[in-house]
Order: sequence, then structure tokens, then C-alpha cells
Amino acid sequence: MPQIEVHQLSRIFKVPERESSFKAALASLFNRRYREVRAVDDISFSIEQGEIVGFLGPNGAGKTTTLKMLAGLLHPTSGTASVLGYTPWRREADYLSRISMVMGQRSQLLWDLPAMDSFRVQLAVYRVDKNSGRDTLDEMIAMLDIGDVLRKQVRTLSLGERMKCEICLSLLHRPAVLFLDEPTLGLDVTMQGRIREFVAEYNHRHGATIILTSHYMADVTALCKRIVVIDHGKILFDGPLADLSARLAPFKVISIDLETSPDGYNFDRIGEVCARKDQKVSIRVPRERAAALAGRLLAELPVRDVTVEDPPIEDVIKMVFARGMEQTP
Repeated sequence: MPQIEVHQLSRIFKVPERESSFKAALASLFNRRYREVRAVDDISFSIEQGEIVGFLGPNGAGKTTTLKMLAGLLHPTSGTASVLGYTPWRREADYLSRISMVMGQRSQLLWDLPAMDSFRVQLAVYRVDKNSGRDTLDEMIAMLDIGDVLRKQVRTLSLGERMKCEICLSLLHRPAVLFLDEPTLGLDVTMQGRIREFVAEYNHRHGATIILTSHYMADVTALCKRIVVIDHGKILFDGPLADLSARLAPFKVISIDLETSPDGYNFDRIGEVCARKDQKVSIRVPRERAAALAGRLLAELPVRDVTVEDPPIEDVIKMVFARGMEQTP
């Protein structure tokens, strides 16, 4: 059985609106007008145990609203969901003890105390066995390399140090399902890489099921074999990351590095030039003709190196949003 099942889930918010004048403000006290915002619109998907699924979309697409419903923080307007066999918004104690949610830039740590004090409180709240809790804490400290910051006041930690402590805090009760909402937001490239390595290792060691939202495609490509793309509350794509380019982008990118300047060569005969610098040129070509056109370049130009690749995943995602295509099974 899937660990997460969502069926026709929707969430509609009623947002008050009025004109920007004193008269309108006064009138709204007696006759308030509302506009319905369909944050999540009739979505369905399922996730198996141990999967890491990327949940992608622009700001306001419905990602965080979906995660909040699955974590039991919001009630849906309609539809059903089951996580580990529980209905999330009932917020049963057994359910809450088996999940965790990490939201980038939102702190659960006690700001004026050392991180270790927050860890001890968390272990007590979840009633983790003393020996088991000590083993888990030691494991998390070693995996996240935070041994030297545990006794520092949380407010004095850098963003990267605090984010690692936040993740440690969220995993002390060893949740079976983990919701990660922008866990690398605002971190530098090195720290992003460390967080990604940790998430992959935690998934490997404990078989945790993970839903990850991120605006950094490096997070998604490093961790997720499957992605769900959502926009305006609707799912536009659900499938293997490797299929996204093959199914939705009708072109490949040929990149060549030449031994001499390509001045005078008409690359428009090959395809659309998408980048050019010195002796390096990248050309967008139809997917079905990529091999033949790469051979033509090799025959006609002094090529030092050549690669034929799918377009960057960021470009494909933009295409999905631009098309507003219907849900793809």
C-alpha cells in the first residue's frame, strides 16, 4: 500500500477585498466582500514507501498548502488524503509522532538557548526512549556535523548552522514521512550540497518517504527520481524526472568546442543558437535530428569536443508552466 494517498484534494480560501478608500473601508465593516482563491484544485497522487518526490511549481502554485494539509495543519475544502493510514487533519497523536515537516527560514528552535536544550525538549515531547534518543541524537549530530555548535545560543548561529539544527530537531523521533518545504532556502551552494547529502543518507538509512519542494533545481535533480509539477493548484505533470524532457521538450542541445573561431559559419542551418562565446557554441535542434546534425557539425567544422544533451530541467519546467498543459499521467 502507498504511504501517501491523495484523492481529489482541494483547498479554497476566502480572501476579503475592497477598494482603497476610507468610504470603502467603512462600507466593508457592514458588507464585506470576498473572493475565492482555489489554492489546491482537485489533485490526486500516491507515493510509495522510501520515495523522494520533488513537488515543484512557481510561487503560489499550491505546494505549501498541499504539504500543510498532509501534515494536518490545514483542513481541505474537499477530497481525501491518507498518510501512513491516518487522515492527517484529525491530528491523532500516533500520526503526529510518525511525521515531521521542515519549512525553510521558520524556526522551531528556542532562540535564546543552546540548540542542545531544544533537542532535549523535543525528545521529551515525543517521549523518545532515553537510550534510543541518545543514539538518534548522536547519529544526527555526526551526519550533520554540528557537534561544535550545540552549546551556542541559537541566535548566534549562521543560517546554515541553524538550518542543520532545525533538521536535526525535526528528525529526533525518526519520522517515517518527512515534508521538506524549501529546506535549502537562502543557503550558500556548499551548505545546500551538505543538506542534500544528508537527506539522501537519511532516506537510505531509514527508508523514509520524503516530499521535497524547492526552487533550486539542483536539489531536485540530486534527490528525486520522480517529480510532481503543480501550477494554479492543478497537477500538470507526475512522473519520472528523466521522462520530463523526453516527453515535453521536442529538442536537444548540441554544444561544441572548436579549435578555431567559427566566424563565417551559418549555424542557423543547423538550429537555434542559444549560447555562443569564443570557440564554444550551443545549438538547440529537433530531438529526432540531433544525431544527424551533430555528425554534420563534426564533418564541417574543426570540432575539439561535442556533447548532445537534453535541455536544462529549468527550461523544461518553464515550458510546462507556459503551456499550461493538462495533467499527464
